[in-house]
Amino acid sequence: MQTAVMAPEWVPRVVLLNCSLRLLHDRKQSALPWYRRFGSRWVQQVLGNRAIAQIFFDQIRQRRSIGNILNQAYARKEAITEELIDLLLAPAQDSGAVDVFMAFVRYSQGPTPEDLLAQLPCPATILWGIADPWEPIALAQEWQNYPAVEAFIPLEGVGHCPQDEAPELVNPYLKAALVACDADHAII
Repeated sequence: MQTAVMAPEWVPRVVLLNCSLRLLHDRKQSALPWYRRFGSRWVQQVLGNRAIAQIFFDQIRQRRSIGNILNQAYARKEAITEELIDLLLAPAQDSGAVDVFMAFVRYSQGPTPEDLLAQLPCPATILWGIADPWEPIALAQEWQNYPAVEAFIPLEGVGHCPQDEAPELVNPYLKAALVACDADHAII
């Protein structure tokens, strides 16, 4: 969405797949109970220390940890394969991966999805796994009220990563978006 807002000539259409609600964003933390605000800030500060972040990340980037995390996020457990774990494990072994992890856990500024949706110059389709334990669909459903949102499609029995869990549900929408991009740019 950020690219679409900044360079609309590059992005004719957007499809969102259970994107981050950015609940730890500075502006959104004020709505959290005090103990969650305090806990979130504390974790972000602790993980801002590279040595501590490295120790923590070294535990996360283990095959077993990745499998456990996927078991939390995915409603369709059969989608968690050794191949998927290998695909996720490979970039986690990169020497710069801990820096990406630190940036991810500490990122609390910048535009929120709501900020970007309000400015989005192109149509958007939102696909959301109803069983996502991390990004509640109830909060995301409010996004369908933005003018750029053409469709909000809840995906039954799917968790946080619909593209992995249910490609048979997701891919037709992605193909339709690509066809629409071609149609939008057809020379008549």
